[in-house]
Amino acid sequence: MRSIYHSDTAPLHRPIFEGNEREYLVDCIDSNFVSSVGARVKEFEGHCASLTGASHAVATVNGTAALHMALVLAGVQSGDEVISQALTFVATCNAISYCGARPVFVDVDRDSMGLSPEALEAWLSEHAELRDGQAYNRATGARLAACVPMHTFGHPLRIEEVVDICGGYGIMVIEDAAESLGSYVGERHTGTFGKLATLSFNGNKVITTGGGGMILTNDDALAKRALNLTTTAKVPHAYEFVHDEVGYNYRLPNLNAALGCAQMEKLPAMLEIKAEIAAQYRDFCDKHWLRFVDARPGTRPNFWLNALILDSREERDAFLEHTNANGVMTRPIWRLMSRLEMFKDCQTDGLENSRWLEDRVVNIPSSVPEGALKGR
Repeated sequence: MRSIYHSDTAPLHRPIFEGNEREYLVDCIDSNFVSSVGARVKEFEGHCASLTGASHAVATVNGTAALHMALVLAGVQSGDEVISQALTFVATCNAISYCGARPVFVDVDRDSMGLSPEALEAWLSEHAELRDGQAYNRATGARLAACVPMHTFGHPLRIEEVVDICGGYGIMVIEDAAESLGSYVGERHTGTFGKLATLSFNGNKVITTGGGGMILTNDDALAKRALNLTTTAKVPHAYEFVHDEVGYNYRLPNLNAALGCAQMEKLPAMLEIKAEIAAQYRDFCDKHWLRFVDARPGTRPNFWLNALILDSREERDAFLEHTNANGVMTRPIWRLMSRLEMFKDCQTDGLENSRWLEDRVVNIPSSVPEGALKGR
């Protein structure tokens, strides 16, 4: 780690601003268009649509807002259930709760750390029944309105299989691609397999807008409604204030989008550097009998946060204590959502792999080193 970051301290993931960020922000301020009606917002959306291959990209104030809107667009309502994974950041489940729905937690695969198609198929076979093309949970009677798998740390899960399985039950898939900008399954970008997907541009992501998110979709009608809902559902008019449904003030401000446009210009170089850092970690781990979380065959992750798998919780805790005491920021994987007070009564399938990973996975410093973008 010291050889990569050349510093007494190594943050887990810091933003890097070595492009046109300052220039674009000053231009934005000089224009007086600093809120959501500025031109940079649509430009940033265009960059994201072009990179991912999605037909539409709709910018939001943060990734959680994007998830909330995607669930609303999918028709998730109070009393519904949404299949997801317990091994995720809390925003996934918070967004489900905003809709008045409850998560159902299905296990992940150990190699991808994302929702397991095998576990999903097994759970649905045991618990789901179809009524008029809609899936319902036999145990609770609740409608299974959507499935939200997450590409953990930028590693693509087996998303094609998940989408295929859910399709057989009439369950819409919303990809939580918050961490996977620049990640691919074959030549196809994550976030383009489900009906809807979301990205995050929080300060700790591969690129940042300070705070920000994005809804991706190939569906024209969903994209149009996403834009309407996120701008308080205001009907376009020269001067009248007319709103056609309950909307949300979720549109990304122009200042944030200006930052994002500059960051997108450097994204290809950032991804190259992050792949090089991952290669250095991989080589070190191979020499020291450590398990590095690497790309699955047929995938190209962005290596947002690199991770190790240790042998036990005791070894994990000792590693965390030693590294943080010596200025190297490392973190455990998230506590399982099913262990949190607000989600402790949600149905699970036992979560064998999730519990195994919770005890063993640690994230290690993964930032693009300062100055590394010069000349790229």
